[in-house]
Amino acid sequence: MSGRHKLIIALAGQPNVGKSTVFNVITGMSQHVGNWPGKTVEKKEGIHIYDNVEMTIVDLPGTYSLTAFSEEEKIARDFVINERPDVLVLITNAAALERSLYLLSELLLLDPPVIVAVNMMDVAEKQGIHIDINSLQNSLGIPVIPMVASKNEGIKELLSQIILLSDGKVKYNPKIPDISQDHSAIFLNLIELTKEHIPAPYTARWAVTKLMEGDTEILKMMEDILPGNKWSRIQSLLIKHEDSFRAVVGGRYDWIETVTRASVSRFKRGQVLLTDRLDHVLTRPVFGIPVLLSILAIAFLLTYGIGSPVQGLLEWLVNSLARWAGHFLSGAPRWISGIVINGIIGGAGTVLTFLPILLIFFAFMAFLEDVGYIARAAFVMDRFMHTIGLHGKSFLPMFLGFGCNVPAVLGARIIESRRARLLTIFLAPFVPCTARLAVLTLVAAAVFMERSAFISWSLVTVNILALGFSGMLVSRLFLRGEPMPFIMELPLYHKPNPKTIGMVVWNRTKAFVKRAGTVILGFSILIWLMSNIPGGRIEDSVLGRIGRLIEPLGALMGLDWRMIVALLGSFVAKENTIAILGVLYGVGEKGLRNILPDMMSHASALSFLVVMMLFIPCAATMSVMRQEIESWKWFIFSLIFMLLISLGGGMAAYRLALLFGI
Repeated sequence: MSGRHKLIIALAGQPNVGKSTVFNVITGMSQHVGNWPGKTVEKKEGIHIYDNVEMTIVDLPGTYSLTAFSEEEKIARDFVINERPDVLVLITNAAALERSLYLLSELLLLDPPVIVAVNMMDVAEKQGIHIDINSLQNSLGIPVIPMVASKNEGIKELLSQIILLSDGKVKYNPKIPDISQDHSAIFLNLIELTKEHIPAPYTARWAVTKLMEGDTEILKMMEDILPGNKWSRIQSLLIKHEDSFRAVVGGRYDWIETVTRASVSRFKRGQVLLTDRLDHVLTRPVFGIPVLLSILAIAFLLTYGIGSPVQGLLEWLVNSLARWAGHFLSGAPRWISGIVINGIIGGAGTVLTFLPILLIFFAFMAFLEDVGYIARAAFVMDRFMHTIGLHGKSFLPMFLGFGCNVPAVLGARIIESRRARLLTIFLAPFVPCTARLAVLTLVAAAVFMERSAFISWSLVTVNILALGFSGMLVSRLFLRGEPMPFIMELPLYHKPNPKTIGMVVWNRTKAFVKRAGTVILGFSILIWLMSNIPGGRIEDSVLGRIGRLIEPLGALMGLDWRMIVALLGSFVAKENTIAILGVLYGVGEKGLRNILPDMMSHASALSFLVVMMLFIPCAATMSVMRQEIESWKWFIFSLIFMLLISLGGGMAAYRLALLFGI
């Protein structure tokens, strides 16, 4: 083991090229997910051992270019420049090779050893696109590997090529794109002025190219390190040649055309592809919105139809465990049996019964992401998003909110406009996450029984309407400005990859179970202790006194003090709502579903669910909101706004339920 050769391999690529599939296939179960140091962008790493070589695979954020406009672009290029990976693998889409080659033209300037992995070869062939790999390799001067990662084709060849390239056993002579001919003189002039001052590990060619592009980060760096007279001359040259950016881009596209002309041939011109036929229906508002609503309805029907019975089985197991624990601990002190039965099993155990619902929802969302539908959903929702002062791109992070509000807030980084990004972050917590949906499922099924599906669908609809109302109000009163145009790429539809979907579901489920086994478990025990100290009676406990102190406010919404405490406890994690109800109502061996109908009237349950769905988000979401908003004023305003909306909604729901006899 000590003599094993170690390599650092970076995977780069644009969104929707199958990079996650390649990463998952290579790393399997060894991957680790966290955040880049000092950043909130997700960092994925994994280990793979091949031919006695230990490879650390680093999945760089998906990006279209390496210009320092977004956090993803900065991370990708800084990693390549500063960490100097042994090999950089660029994953490309064979059906849209030209777009991926643009990113390659930037990567080659950073001077890392690069391998091009041409993925989705099967998709390209179906579209009548043929790529001559040998010709492409000769045109680029670097190794090229054809792949169909979803079928595990080309993975071994890629790993072998990585080892050969790192050992210097592969011919490597990259052909780097030039600046347009009419600007070659200024390019050479800038090289001459800067080459003595470029700090390692930057290259003069790359730094000057970025200067001509107008890259703000490099402009600032060069201003700081260059003597005043040289910087003045450079500024004069850049001002005199204002179109130098076009010269850089033009040179790249000329290079791309030369490469693809020699290696890519297209047949069946004029044929209408399946993707085009589907998009003719799915991207039109008349059909697209009903289809989107139908897909969401199917997601909830599957969740309830399959998840609820399985959840009932898990509840039976949890209740059986509670009964067994009761018999086993019959002679133990009351506080030990109470913590185990009502705290651990009644609290955290009840939360774990959510697993079937979460698994189905995670799998459905991962399926939609993998086949390429999520981008269509954003396109279709563009018109609706404009009514609340946003564009369709904001729908993508909001859609992530159905899984968890944390990535929804972080996902707002893809939005260029600060105004639109701030409004998206502001509205993201209004999207019901799986934790809220799981609480909704359990309470609605217990109290409303056969009407639970209708009640749940209605409350999700109310949530979306509240999001729309809040967006219109805030955008018109506090965040006025011109909306940005909506430009995004619609990826090709392709067959879902079970392994990719499985890895997504596994990682998200693992994160939930980890939270249930740590934060929620600890919080359940704490709640039990607070509900039994002093004296052992909940009504006289610390928690009981806190609840009764604010019970008058809850009375306006038909909520008793236990429900209020459950809502306050959801601040740590929304799943705590159920854990706290389980502890405070002392479910023990009976199970929460059997207890709730006797504890909540229909009007009170409806009010409770409305407040829970609209209440301030969990601590993790609030933490990233504060970090991303970068303004205490807007952060506090957003929390107060959500609190007022939730309390107002609860009061209205309670009065309407009493009025109409729900």
